[in-house]
Amino acid sequence: MAAPINMNWGFDNRTAGLRIPFAPPQGTRIENRFPGADSNPYLAIAATLACGYLGMKQKLQPTDPIKTNQPPSDYPEVEIARTLEEGLRLLEECEPLCDILGNDFVTAYMGVKRSEFETFNRVISSWEREHLLLNV
Repeated sequence: MAAPINMNWGFDNRTAGLRIPFAPPQGTRIENRFPGADSNPYLAIAATLACGYLGMKQKLQPTDPIKTNQPPSDYPEVEIARTLEEGLRLLEECEPLCDILGNDFVTAYMGVKRSEFETFNRVISSWEREHLLLNV
């Protein structure tokens, strides 16, 4: 199975983050392929449903679906957080999502994730040892 390479959606497209496989009407489903294997599935589902709800509430219109043979250069541009720190900042700034998830939860979640991020930043990675420490 291919991993998603973009933050778009498509019909039976394994490169899309949201995939709608071809199926009979009673078997129709949407696969959310954005969350990583290390994510909390309950939180991933809650965030997905909350974002869908906010999209409906704001009457947002979806983009056109990505076609299987469409080159990546033709994909619509979608900005996403590149780091945990940036993702947490974006979550904190999204008042509607914080309201849905609950301010107490968001505050606790951000505290835990920022603590994890600080712990991670104190560790020297193998890349840093190999490329920085041993080559200076």
